[in-house]
Amino acid sequence: MSPKEILLARIADRSAQIGIVGLGYVGLPLMSRFVEQGFRVLGFDVDAERVALLNRGESPIRHIPAAGIAAAVKKGFEATTDFARAAQADALIVCVPTPLDQHREPDLSHVRASIRALAPHLRAGQAVSLESTSYPGTTEEEFLPVIEACGLRVGRDVFLMFSPEREDPGNERYTTRTIPKVVGGTTADCLAVGKVLYGAIIDMVVPVSSTRTAELVKLLENIHRAINIGLVNEMKIIADRMGIDIFEVVRAAATKPFGFVPYYPGPGLGGHCIPIDPFYLTWKAHQYGVHTRFIELAGEINRAMPAWVLQRIADALNNVGKPLRGSRVLILGLAYKKNIDDIRESPSIELIRLLREKGSTVAYADPYVPAVNAPHQYPQLSMRAVACDASTLAAQDCVVVATDHDAFDYELVRARAALIVDTRGRFEPATGHVVRA
Repeated sequence: MSPKEILLARIADRSAQIGIVGLGYVGLPLMSRFVEQGFRVLGFDVDAERVALLNRGESPIRHIPAAGIAAAVKKGFEATTDFARAAQADALIVCVPTPLDQHREPDLSHVRASIRALAPHLRAGQAVSLESTSYPGTTEEEFLPVIEACGLRVGRDVFLMFSPEREDPGNERYTTRTIPKVVGGTTADCLAVGKVLYGAIIDMVVPVSSTRTAELVKLLENIHRAINIGLVNEMKIIADRMGIDIFEVVRAAATKPFGFVPYYPGPGLGGHCIPIDPFYLTWKAHQYGVHTRFIELAGEINRAMPAWVLQRIADALNNVGKPLRGSRVLILGLAYKKNIDDIRESPSIELIRLLREKGSTVAYADPYVPAVNAPHQYPQLSMRAVACDASTLAAQDCVVVATDHDAFDYELVRARAALIVDTRGRFEPATGHVVRA
């Protein structure tokens, strides 16, 4: 039997071992799904503390229950920092971060480090899949030459593919199993292996013609969101100037059963995907002499939103006779979106920085983020959450709803806060001491 036939047979009878590289927001749900379907899973991560925590059956991420991790450990899941054990895996799926660097250009250091760590231990009969979002060409430019430098032929010995992650933390409607999975292969045989591999755990697999196509699919998905969020954020500013409630406008427009998809404004963009991924395509497009005007304009608008919210806070305080400097401001919600604990690229952090620059005394409340210590964007930021209780609320000059966690008692906030600046439309018509931003 050929390496492809042996691999497909092992996947079919569940004797294949799956290696997940990167045990975070993407890797852990994928691990759980493979374990549920009867596969043995070996997880790889460079964070020794995270590896130890997972092997104890604990979860490092709030929306991924510890009970699920513990159940996976009982069924044989193991995490390790030893990349030499990659030789044990029949399929290796890479789910590592792809951030931007300080110049807002692609940072593939984690992707490159992963394939370099795996390469000495690759063997014939393995599948290698990249899930980390990147520009078209990444899989073939970064993975293929490294693999073939080991004396392995892609498409004959090793089966290389790209399958973009589609996780949405906190979304209980869709799971790893029910979200369709796009996959593109380097060769026809690579695609055939990818379809069987992901088809073993996911209800619908969507094959595309190449890894480059699959890479662009992911970017289009996120650029679509970034541009539409930028549009509604700009509409929010216009509506504010006209004295119109943008949230009422969006809700009414959303009743149209065709031709409109509702997006809601906020204090800016957060998370690992939407603020970052569009600029992977912008960077690559410039190499082809294309200027991505829509993408870059949406990015400018979305990055400017915390400053716009700051001005709304200053105006609201001024209207009650208080300056921004010296005012006590409480930020409700540090996570980038509600009901999760992820603060990556959170506009709340930028808002705190801006408020401090203006001389405000700033605190934050977030039931899911008890402390924050020096995020890479703002090394000077080190804070602990305060309670969102009556006495704390009453002690503030302004309370800003930055992330509308369902866990907050909004009736208490309305009753005890002297001034509320609402960036999420949580409070119905903005009247009295509630100001929309």
